[in-house]
Amino acid sequence: MVVGTLRGFDQFMNMVVDNAVEVNGNEKNEFGTVVIGENSVVTVEALEPVSRPQ
Repeated sequence: MVVGTLRGFDQFMNMVVDNAVEVNGNEKNEFGTVVIGENSVVTVEALEPVSRPQ
């Protein structure tokens, strides 16, 4: 699982994530900014409520 700030994505679900941290049980690895390819995306979840601009 990768946790971070979603900075952008395209129609194929390729994503750019800032402050990315891989979480595997109790182990955490910090990566910074990463690009995650479409074949690696299984689910996307917001950890905090997301508001839309008015």
